[in-house]
Amino acid sequence: MEISAHIDALRLEGMLLAEAADRTDLAAPVPTCPEWRLGDLLRHVGRVHRWAAAHPAKGLRAPLDPTGEHEAFGPQPPDAALLDWFREGHAALVTTLAEAPADVECWSFLPAPSPLAFWARRQAHETAVHRFDADAAAGKPGPAVDPALALDGIDELLRGFMVRGRTKVHSDILRTVQVRTTDGPGSWHLSITGEPLAVTTEERPEPADLTISGPARELYLLLWNRLTVEQAEQAGPVELSGDRDLLRLWRDSAAIR
Repeated sequence: MEISAHIDALRLEGMLLAEAADRTDLAAPVPTCPEWRLGDLLRHVGRVHRWAAAHPAKGLRAPLDPTGEHEAFGPQPPDAALLDWFREGHAALVTTLAEAPADVECWSFLPAPSPLAFWARRQAHETAVHRFDADAAAGKPGPAVDPALALDGIDELLRGFMVRGRTKVHSDILRTVQVRTTDGPGSWHLSITGEPLAVTTEERPEPADLTISGPARELYLLLWNRLTVEQAEQAGPVELSGDRDLLRLWRDSAAIR
């Protein structure tokens, strides 16, 4: 996806998140993040947006230190002002990314064509996934994520986050998973061992221990642990072929840090 497409997705997904929050009590539980209430979700995403914007805006070559975080986040708003605070931070992030020069130099933490491309992509998906959380708290699904964004988000998760060596998706023996979208050209082969996860986009002639196929949106949410297998199969449809215990391993171990 182009940087402009990621920024457009960030703009839309943030607006949808705010709309879901606007019609929901801030004390409502977030079923997809059981430790959170809706107010916690808004504070988290609002802080992330401000944290993210500070790097390209200030040309920071290292992640914000505690002093910089305090300046970027500002005082914690009371509940009555929380939604406006969220919208303000979201709008500022969109503006920062839209107006940043293409060659802006700043810190980033996943491979990308440029720092600006990284931040636009990362914040589009940060916001889209948490928009689903806000919809879950509201008890009503919002519009489906665009298939192109979902496809891109699966790729960021698998070939960006999951190969960094920080996750606990491990196996004493080689186990393989094939992820394949049915509404786009996405295909990823995962090799699970005692080492960091290995992910390629090539098709293998031999069958994987588990093959997961379905529409990009459902696979996006399933792999981000926002849908259960049962929900994904009902909504998708998502099809599983092989050892379903590998998906349970993923759900228990694939946390993003």
